[in-house]
Amino acid sequence: MLHLMKYHLIVKIKCMDVVFWPLVFPLILATLFYVAFGNIEEADFETVQTIVVEEADADPVFLEFLEAMEQGEGRFVEIRKMSEEKARRALDEKQASGIYFVGETPTLTVAGSGISESILQSILESYQNGKQTFQFVAEKHPEGMQKAMEQIGDYEALVEQVTLGGRTTNDNAQLFYALIAMACLYGAFIGMDAVFTIQANLTTLAARRCVTPTHKLKLILSEMLSCFLLHYLNVLILLAYLRFVLKQEFYGQMPRMLLVTLIGSMIGVSMGISVGSFGKMKEGVKVGILLAISMTGSFLAGLMSADMKYLVDQNAPLVNRINPAAVITDALYCINVYDDPVRFGRCLATLVVTCAVLTLASFLLIRRERYDSI
Repeated sequence: MLHLMKYHLIVKIKCMDVVFWPLVFPLILATLFYVAFGNIEEADFETVQTIVVEEADADPVFLEFLEAMEQGEGRFVEIRKMSEEKARRALDEKQASGIYFVGETPTLTVAGSGISESILQSILESYQNGKQTFQFVAEKHPEGMQKAMEQIGDYEALVEQVTLGGRTTNDNAQLFYALIAMACLYGAFIGMDAVFTIQANLTTLAARRCVTPTHKLKLILSEMLSCFLLHYLNVLILLAYLRFVLKQEFYGQMPRMLLVTLIGSMIGVSMGISVGSFGKMKEGVKVGILLAISMTGSFLAGLMSADMKYLVDQNAPLVNRINPAAVITDALYCINVYDDPVRFGRCLATLVVTCAVLTLASFLLIRRERYDSI
């Protein structure tokens, strides 16, 4: 048995089609997710170039507010005073992100939309929301104006969203958990490849293997076990890449994560064996079916949009109760964020039942085949 498994693994590792989708593609997708979303909270914004046009009835408190913002810690804006004509010309030439027209009621003019323009708008809204406070401080305690500006103009997060267990929740974590679930389901491609080396009516290689003296039960078990082992190694590589290279925080117990991903890997491989063994459809058709199942399940689990899983849970909760990708994602959330043992137990039970049904079905579909002639 071990001898057969050894050579099954060697053959599969050398096959690029088998290696790329279950291993390489999730690693590439994880990297793209990290570049796009993973370090967005650490973004370092440059100082925003701003122009001020003073009108006859300029609000002196707002001018003090802008000066404090320019001189304060972090220095979000750099201010230049100009006439209206020069200011509009500079804005058209993109020498500044916006113009504050400081009259009795300050206004903002921008030439586009982006982070810089949003910062300028937020500064104006901060002043408008705290205008009475600023006026009081400027009149009664002018020496405290700088401190008031720094406190209200502080763009650091004042509220941190945490779970009852005290762990920080990150909206982008949903994407990475759904990615792990997708990687588990992509074991279907390994499982389907195994079918084409076992069922004699599908390939000449399988026909030659079926006439060997090796007992068919032994042949099937060694093939299935090698598929499970290979794909579980793929998922472990992905977890290690997320944890140690992309620095994604997994706060929960790692043994429970390994258990969930082990069962998820078996579900993916068994699904591929089941679809590959069913019917006499061409390989391209079966690949399309596996892609449709795995990608639809991953989409509903929040792979493309973190809000999708919430929408499905609200409007069609039964769908994600039987969707393996969503259940895997839920289990990972229970481990790393929610710390909900009851919900985790329900997810684990669902995964075990799904795994048992698919594994048994895939085994029976392969084992029952008999051929009078090929």
